Amino acid sequence: MILLPNSTDGARVSNAERREWEQQPLCGEEIVPVIYYSVLLGLGLPVNILTAVALSRLAVRTKKSSYWYLLALTASDILTQVIIIFMGFILQMAILAREGPHAFIHAVNVLQFATNHASIWVTVLLTADRYVALCHPLHYRMLSYPERTRKIIAAVFGTALATGIPFYWWLDIWHDSQPPTTVDKVLKWVHCFTMYFIPCSIFLATNSIIVCKLKWGKRVDGHRRRMGKTIAMLMAVTTIFTVLWAPRTCVILFHLYTGSTSKDQRLHVALNLANMIAMLNTTVNFFFYCFVSKTFRRTASEVIRSCSPFCTGHGQLPNNGGFLHSALKPQGLLESVSL
Repeated sequence: MILLPNSTDGARVSNAERREWEQQPLCGEEIVPVIYYSVLLGLGLPVNILTAVALSRLAVRTKKSSYWYLLALTASDILTQVIIIFMGFILQMAILAREGPHAFIHAVNVLQFATNHASIWVTVLLTADRYVALCHPLHYRMLSYPERTRKIIAAVFGTALATGIPFYWWLDIWHDSQPPTTVDKVLKWVHCFTMYFIPCSIFLATNSIIVCKLKWGKRVDGHRRRMGKTIAMLMAVTTIFTVLWAPRTCVILFHLYTGSTSKDQRLHVALNLANMIAMLNTTVNFFFYCFVSKTFRRTASEVIRSCSPFCTGHGQLPNNGGFLHSALKPQGLLESVSL
């Protein structure tokens, strides 16, 4: 993911090739990603910080596990923007001009994959939490509460860091001049399965069960039901991830068996575009939350007003209802969500 020479075999990239590559100035096709990532970071980081503050207030006020999962997802997005977008793309490509200690670059590789793993598996946890809340409401309050949720989130982040360690030996897919070794192939397939195929299969299965459960409930009680906005938000988040990360997964597998970015410029451009599309996923969740939840919008406005020197009043959070509120009520299993 980082654009510095990195391989499992020291002979894969010669010293002459490395020096020539490090001294090469940014070309037009590399300036565009730097501008894009700079805009994405400038927009996404403040938005995610605002989201984190708003969700932390809601988590403390409501004592609901769902807010902790959303807060963890936002925290992983912030880490992704800092470690991958800033350190991996902007700092390396534009500021350091791709020069840096290789051990440091490899260590950053570990952090990059760890943040990716944390982000996607926190989303899997959120999906499982909503599935249990809607399909097994009688067991939900016994299984999901803030203390346990925080322990699960901490375990996921720790596991994500551990699973990122093998990617210290991740082959640089931007300038590999030799065919990939067995280790390279294993790492790339493990990456694609843990980051895309397995999570997307879980999303598809749980979302399908939820939709079928809602339709089955409509037939049983004879009343017209509609899918709540909470479930619509969850499906939107998982669908957007599936769509935005699909190009990168396809390009990695295509590159693994058919070509080299150092020999095929079209593959180089395709990988650049795929990474740009995938990183867009770190910014869009705030807008989903604002669209779904009036409570979230009010809380975000309250945070902005509390930080603004021109505002002296602070909004109050309404006592009735809330973001994801009705989805947490067992008796509201098949009822629509009112936000």
